[in-house]
Amino acid sequence: MVKRSATISRDTQETRITASVNLDGQGEFRCDSGVAFLDHMLDQVARHGLIDLDIKAVGDLHIDAHHTVEDLGITLGQAFAEAIGDKRGIQRYGHAYVPLDEALSRVVIDFSGRPGLFMNVEFTRASLGNLDTQLFWEFFQGFANHAKVTLHIDNLKGFNAHHQAETIFKAFGRALRMAVAEDPRMAGQMPSTKGSL
Repeated sequence: MVKRSATISRDTQETRITASVNLDGQGEFRCDSGVAFLDHMLDQVARHGLIDLDIKAVGDLHIDAHHTVEDLGITLGQAFAEAIGDKRGIQRYGHAYVPLDEALSRVVIDFSGRPGLFMNVEFTRASLGNLDTQLFWEFFQGFANHAKVTLHIDNLKGFNAHHQAETIFKAFGRALRMAVAEDPRMAGQMPSTKGSL
């Protein structure tokens, strides 16, 4: 079986990030980005996606978390794109509904090669820990652009902002797990009538 893993480094004047992903992992997670709530959310992605994530990030947090969060999305997107390869034999599409008490979110993803983020979430608080909730959009935009996926994220219910965020990231992990899974019926074929993605 082809090893489906990748390590990407991104160094700018604002951040230094290295992200390793293993699409066929056990949900192992290592990360200390300095943005504790984001680390907690990415742990959900790893655990529920059964994707190993190992992230080292240093950013200009003395300003705010914006550059770190956005660049983490970019770097992870690049790592996923490299790990998935030419996409032959994968499911391609993934979706998940995830509840947490009163909150319910839906995430749908397509490894289409056409980047797009369609996010319908109204957080009930402006921040969680030291993380501005507006930055979740920046994270997912960076991921979608660089993994070259179409990504729909909808929070359908919820009044606790922590629950809203957690259902989104858990559903994201589950949708990723479904989309990147190998499909034995495809037998290495491209999941597109165009012949490429």
